[in-house]
Amino acid sequence: MSNDESYDGPRDRSDIHQNTSQGLEEDLRDHERSQTAALVPEAVRDTSGRHPVNVGHLVMGVAFLGLTAIWALFESGTIGSDDLRWLMPLPWLAAGVAGLLAVVLTGRRRGDTGTY
Repeated sequence: MSNDESYDGPRDRSDIHQNTSQGLEEDLRDHERSQTAALVPEAVRDTSGRHPVNVGHLVMGVAFLGLTAIWALFESGTIGSDDLRWLMPLPWLAAGVAGLLAVVLTGRRRGDTGTY
C-alpha cells in the first residue's frame, strides 16, 4: 500500500476474522500445532491414545493422599501423637517411589534406552 492510498478497512471476511481476538487465538493455536508437529519426529509420537504421565503431579498427589490419610487417622483417634513420628515420612517415601517407578516405566514404554 503506498502513501497516497487510504485504507478503508477489511477487504473481505478473512480480514475481519484475523482482527478478532478469537481469530488471533485460533491462528496462534494452529501455528503452535504446526510447530510442535514439526519438532517431534513421527517415531516418537505417542499414538496409543493415552496421555503421558506428569511425574510431578503424580508425586504430589501421592504425598497429598498419604498426608490426608494420616490426618484423618489422627483426627479420628485411631493413631496418637506418638505414632506421627514414624508415620509422617511414609507419604513422602511412597511419593518418591511412585515418581521413580513412573520415570522408569514410562521411559521403557517410550523406547528410551536410558543412555544419553
